[in-house]
Amino acid sequence: MSVELRTNWVALNTIVYREVRRFLRIWPQTLLPPAITMVLYFVIFGNLIGRQIGDMGGFTYMQYIVPGLIMMSVITNSYGNVVSSFFGSKFQRSIEELMVSPVSPHTILVGYVLGGVLRGLAVGVIVTILSMFFTDLQVHHLGVTVVVVLLTATIFSLLGFVNAVFARNFDDISIIPTFVLTPLTYLGGVFYSINLLPPFWQTVSLANPVLHMVNSFRYGILGVSDISIGTAITFMLVATAVLYMLCVRLLVSGRGMRA
Repeated sequence: MSVELRTNWVALNTIVYREVRRFLRIWPQTLLPPAITMVLYFVIFGNLIGRQIGDMGGFTYMQYIVPGLIMMSVITNSYGNVVSSFFGSKFQRSIEELMVSPVSPHTILVGYVLGGVLRGLAVGVIVTILSMFFTDLQVHHLGVTVVVVLLTATIFSLLGFVNAVFARNFDDISIIPTFVLTPLTYLGGVFYSINLLPPFWQTVSLANPVLHMVNSFRYGILGVSDISIGTAITFMLVATAVLYMLCVRLLVSGRGMRA
């Protein structure tokens, strides 16, 4: 193994270890709140409101919304982990030392993204386990389920990185989640099928990327979807590649990271 390769391997392991240790050390702030929030969703929307709604897509309302709620937790936590961690490094100016070191921008980016993906998956697993106390779940297509959740966590980790790069203060890292991420998630088919909407709004909903992610994951779990799975996965692969290249360019240019 060359010196350069060994240096980047050590750096990657160090960044990932730090990121994982960071969200595990403060688990009452990173893992517990989303678990409590999802339990409230299960109780209020699944048990109480769901009884009045009845079946949806051939499943109970609780079964129908569980995949969407799992994806919602993965999205918010993978995004939140990277945006807060990388902006914290910018704020403390420790990122400057990493950027002048002989570490590849790809290594830095992959390290932060892996941290976000692992936190998103950790919360997703916790929510999945909790959901089993409220309903029965059987995985319809394991391959689709794994691919979709990994791509979704990666995409939103990369988006969190972009947000952190352009953020100039702590208020800036909450604008996108509040005014963009939350509306897209709630309008992304988590709680309903777009088949219930008028034709015009069904077409408009297809422009929401979260809709494709939620429905692809729902297909992996339940075997039902409102959209084409092939199209959705292709979109996610393209989005991952484009966002990755954008993030690498931002790191190379040093925009928003150097004094």
